[in-house]
Amino acid sequence: MIDRRERLACARLYLVCDAQPGAFLTAALRGGVDVVQLRSKGLPDDQLVATARRFAAACESHRALFILNDRPDLVSAAGADGVHVGQDDATVTDARECIGARRILGLSTHTPGQIDAAQDAAVDYIGVGPVRETPTKPGRPAVGLELVRYAARRSRRPFFAIGGIATDNVAEVRRAGATRIAVVRALTEASSPERVARELRRALGPAGEVAVGCA
Repeated sequence: MIDRRERLACARLYLVCDAQPGAFLTAALRGGVDVVQLRSKGLPDDQLVATARRFAAACESHRALFILNDRPDLVSAAGADGVHVGQDDATVTDARECIGARRILGLSTHTPGQIDAAQDAAVDYIGVGPVRETPTKPGRPAVGLELVRYAARRSRRPFFAIGGIATDNVAEVRRAGATRIAVVRALTEASSPERVARELRRALGPAGEVAVGCA
């Protein structure tokens, strides 16, 4: 079995979504999604765990990582590979203590100071954004490409640029230094998630730019 962190090192395309049908997940994963995060804050715990287990099985069948949003306490029950927390969610220290050393921990960052602080924290990757304003994060201003450039220069952790990224602007995000991206609506609203995922992967360039040994 490939180590979770080896999978993360090779990951290029990260999907964040709420509960979705199996056909959508299969199409996105077939198109090249490497990481799927279930973000569904309104579900009761039992429904969240049931949905998460379905996501985990789909991801495992495609050798992708499955991440649960903001619920480190449910990671084990959900069969998730890790958890993602925001700046206002569970602390990194508490989340790491809850999920243990073997699972993956991701953290959202929105400022240079938060990126710098993450370098010495017990996180495995960071999200950087939102690059553009997005309805999935109402009220949070866009950080633009400059923060992506900052992360490209300064981050020792893998980082995923996120926020309003789609096929029509992924090239400029790539030019700013992002070799990994996270998307929401680009895939959840696509008529063909598999085709769009493939287009996004192509736009990110050769896999070797991420890590040696990544296909």
